[in-house]
Amino acid sequence: MRWTMLDFNSQQRALLADKLFDIANVAAGGMIFGQFVAERRFSVLLAAIGMVIWIFVVSISVAISGRGR
Repeated sequence: MRWTMLDFNSQQRALLADKLFDIANVAAGGMIFGQFVAERRFSVLLAAIGMVIWIFVVSISVAISGRGR
């Protein structure tokens, strides 16, 4: 039984997984490393949220790229 409305071929899944990985890196860069250039104190909470978002999006990317193998 299929649970998705979209049915991507393997090339489309690979491209989507690659772009999601790029989004994860931008999110981590903005929330973690961006704090070093800001003129505020480093926030451990914001860094932790950035790491959680990075792990979540990378997990989705890996799951999408592994589907169909």
